[in-house]
Amino acid sequence: MLVIYVLSALVLAGPTVALVSRDGTGRLPAMGWNSWNEYGCDIKETDFIKVGQLLILLGLKDLGYEYVNIDDCWSDKQMRRDPSTKEILPDKTKFPQGISHTAQVIHSLGLKLGIYSDADLKYDNCNVPAQFTDQFQYSPEGLTTDAPTGYDWGASNTAKRYNAMRDALLKQNRTIQYSLCAWGHAHVEQWGNHTGHSWRMWGDIMPAWEGKEQWSWGLMPIVNQASFLWNTTNFWGHNDWDMLEVGNGQLTIEENRSHFAMWCILKSPLIIGTRLDTIAQPILEILSNKELIAFNQDPVYGASARPFKWGFNKDDTSDMLHPAEYWVGTSVKGLHLFMLNTQDKTVKMQTRLSTIPALSDYPAEVEYLVHDMWTGKDLGRFSGEIALDVAKHDTAALRITTIDGTTESVS
Repeated sequence: MLVIYVLSALVLAGPTVALVSRDGTGRLPAMGWNSWNEYGCDIKETDFIKVGQLLILLGLKDLGYEYVNIDDCWSDKQMRRDPSTKEILPDKTKFPQGISHTAQVIHSLGLKLGIYSDADLKYDNCNVPAQFTDQFQYSPEGLTTDAPTGYDWGASNTAKRYNAMRDALLKQNRTIQYSLCAWGHAHVEQWGNHTGHSWRMWGDIMPAWEGKEQWSWGLMPIVNQASFLWNTTNFWGHNDWDMLEVGNGQLTIEENRSHFAMWCILKSPLIIGTRLDTIAQPILEILSNKELIAFNQDPVYGASARPFKWGFNKDDTSDMLHPAEYWVGTSVKGLHLFMLNTQDKTVKMQTRLSTIPALSDYPAEVEYLVHDMWTGKDLGRFSGEIALDVAKHDTAALRITTIDGTTESVS
């Protein structure tokens, strides 16, 4: 349901490469808050002003959460558009002084305002007019496509609709971070990078570890998809695995930790979707983890972490309950190992250091310093293998360096 718009200028860097802005907007994954998961249509201007104030009060703005995003239901559903200007009209009950006033207040707090719209403005993928539907169909949830082999999905009507909005946004006198909400349809990962700054890769998220309800999915099916499409994200263009459900539903603390860790290492936008006025301290601490945020926002390494061992299953197995469990990535701080326990019990998770990409060429007896990104403390020196007890549905987040504090990057 998410589409982010951040007020800044865009420059098209070329016909087949990323959208690059002069001020750097869109180079790194977006961070902020969105109204949909907790508020749905029950929104009003004061909600967003309060969120802006809370982002500052809770220290989240200082960590990079800077976007306050108005999701659906902000417009006047009856009048719809101004008959003269054709502009979409805001709901005067919810926004009595208009969206521009809300933007002014949010900007005065040093934050940025985002807003949502549907397929009539070619942002979300809902309510697509029949003449703009695709000739061939593809969705990532298992639909077998009827497209011929080698079909260029960049020529699909879905791509054309989103490109039309890209071109319109580029003509504006402000920079706009463009987030595509195509749900992974029409293989958006193949053309999204020269269309927008991020693109949804799956259906809507819900606050559950597994399963599906209507069009919404739990965490594990989404991570399963990411296990195979992690490599279509980098600077200026990011796979969007949907808004954070951290703090919502009946997710356990361990499940919330895994959710946040995986979205950070996948370089997904980090868009909080829980109420900030009643946020529990353990949830705030998860969302405020500086080391995981730093990985997501790394200025030198833009690529996602990648799976190198599935663990529960044979490697390269698609499983919506047990996706890839062992992931590795690089930041300016070192090499990082992430071990996701998908099982319903505490498990000793272990991997030989020689099986981790970038460490395979080092002698087996080399010692490494292992650091816990959750506690911020060093676990000590390890050689040969790393083995840790990981609680049910939790994720071990580790940084590995040589004893002198250096290591090779993973490619």
